[in-house]
Amino acid sequence: MSFYDQSGFDLRCEWGPQGVEALAPTSDAVIVVDVLSFSTCVEIAVSRGASVFPFRFKDEQAAEFAREKGAILATKRGEPGGFSLSPASLLSLPEGARLVLPSPNGAALSLLSSETPTLAGCLRNARAVARLAQSFGPRVSVIPAGERWTTDGSLRPALEDLVGAGAILAHLSGARAPDAELAVAAYERARLNLPGFFRACASGRELTLRGFPEDAELAAQENVSETAPILRDGAYVNAR
Repeated sequence: MSFYDQSGFDLRCEWGPQGVEALAPTSDAVIVVDVLSFSTCVEIAVSRGASVFPFRFKDEQAAEFAREKGAILATKRGEPGGFSLSPASLLSLPEGARLVLPSPNGAALSLLSSETPTLAGCLRNARAVARLAQSFGPRVSVIPAGERWTTDGSLRPALEDLVGAGAILAHLSGARAPDAELAVAAYERARLNLPGFFRACASGRELTLRGFPEDAELAAQENVSETAPILRDGAYVNAR
């Protein structure tokens, strides 16, 4: 038994890649939470009937992978007419599209969970994702992705991901690990004003300064979707 796998609890919560590696082997389902912006992008795309292939960030093989899958490769955020890690850019994604979406956090975590059923969760689909995850069994691990410090690339715990994880955990039944309890407490505090919280947190301020305030607004919408994206054959698709 590992000290870090939280196996004494049904509902677990741990950060980043090491969190997936520690918790996935003893979990019935894993939920990746990267609210700004990977998992919000996945929810919007999949709700439009698209499939989303997570891929390694800044990998030169991404274009070839997209060609092999007959998919669109996401562009850099803000490129005119492109689909990207900006959730707002995916509101016009065609039904049935196949999208390769590299990201340094949510996509990277999605590729680590091995055979454990893996879902993409955010505020927008918290209730739906929780319901689907628990259909696989009582042991559910929710993984806030966090961000990366630009100085050395190390993990920066991101408040929006902690709140998103808490929103999902609040809809799950079972014994919570202390980490999961803390995530729910953060969500219950932030939900008093989710739009304001998302605008004020570091990631939200960054998006606003970069000219993408709508992305934070979309990410702050709670339970507006019944879409539950699940990873199948390398792509997130709608489980329903």
